[in-house]
Amino acid sequence: MFSRNDFNIWSVLKNCIGKELSKITMPVVFNEPLSFLQRMTEYMEYAKLLRVASEQATPQERLKYVSAFAVSALASNWERLGKPFNPLLGETYELMRPEFRIICEQVSHHPPISAFHADSESFRFHGSIHPKLKFWGKSVEIQPKGIVTVEFPKLNEAYSWSNVNCCVHNVIVGKLWIEQYGVMEVVSHQHGLKATLNFKPSGWNNKDLHRVEGYITDRNKRKTHFLYGKWTEFIKCTDYVSYEEYVKENAHKFKRNADDRSKSPNESPGNTPRKVLSKLNSLKMSSFKSLSIQEPDDPPEPSEGDIPKSDSTYSIDIPNSITLWEAESRPANTAEYYQFTNFAMSLNQLEDHMKQPRALCPTDSRLRPDIRKLEQGDLDGAAAEKTRLEEKQRENRKKSKKGQEELVIFPRWFKQDVNPHTKQDDWIYKGGYWDRDDDNLELDIF
Repeated sequence: MFSRNDFNIWSVLKNCIGKELSKITMPVVFNEPLSFLQRMTEYMEYAKLLRVASEQATPQERLKYVSAFAVSALASNWERLGKPFNPLLGETYELMRPEFRIICEQVSHHPPISAFHADSESFRFHGSIHPKLKFWGKSVEIQPKGIVTVEFPKLNEAYSWSNVNCCVHNVIVGKLWIEQYGVMEVVSHQHGLKATLNFKPSGWNNKDLHRVEGYITDRNKRKTHFLYGKWTEFIKCTDYVSYEEYVKENAHKFKRNADDRSKSPNESPGNTPRKVLSKLNSLKMSSFKSLSIQEPDDPPEPSEGDIPKSDSTYSIDIPNSITLWEAESRPANTAEYYQFTNFAMSLNQLEDHMKQPRALCPTDSRLRPDIRKLEQGDLDGAAAEKTRLEEKQRENRKKSKKGQEELVIFPRWFKQDVNPHTKQDDWIYKGGYWDRDDDNLELDIF
């Protein structure tokens, strides 16, 4: 990846405070060489958890592993500070692995909505994401709007949830770092079960950095199991009685002191003090500096804008626990390659069989020239191609509105419909992608 030290992000973002960033053109140096469709496919890195869930004997056991899968989908976000490329309308991405196959499509441009459908012999996993990004002066908040659903067709069961918010800290000065925060509810629609997972903000002394804690309740709202761990590392589960006994002996690990205030962006992300903004405006930065700009009332940031470290004295290991999920180690050189996991490093690979004529759908993200040029280290070429594609998309939209040109109607593979389990509007896979015939279509979006 390129060094971003010589680029002043403040010059781009200073007029965007409190606004959505989806319509802001960011310099390509702040991108990572993946489309958001590919980034969304990273949900599937630990797809084996869904197979394991489908093999469990009871709904409660299945809910444990579905919940672990929901958490595991966020693990690759840690230290991933590059912005994925915005997909073009009609752009697709496919991936086939032994455990699953998945098709993604950009189904709307304004607002940007990405839909996906994955299936295997034992499960279906589908949903749509409408990411909203807002800049709050010292941080960027990402809200992954949308609901995702897991189905086990042979069991006639479905589970659904929404992902929690993500915040990138120290956007202007200091070292960037990420935290996930908020409450995730994984609902079992057929059995009245629910897993409520609290992704904790790091807190004043970083005691809760990365921590996830929650519980499973039955249809009578009785707590039956306790789930805990770190969204970056692992999730464990124990019965609720063992948890209560552990808390009696280790209450200090679960309760906060009165002065241990959260510095979660959830509290007031938009209230960046005017003094801070005036200081930022007065900075003549040609690069990111390790400065710490604080108001007296602000909770202290890590010194010199460092990335906070987890306080190991607050580790939790409850008796009678089982480990549901553990994150795979990243490659040793991950810092040189956008902090990608091994799974992410494989997503833009053009495999030999894909190079055959019409083997790959012409709208597939792997064929995007701007992403490919950034991957190859051609920053100027990537920027030029990104601009060209954006202009081409605008021209196609104008021609379509004027009826000057017969264009392929997008989306091709998904339709707006009601999700039968959540009863909410959703984008549902129409089928047919894997048996498609592109020979008679002009699918020229790149």
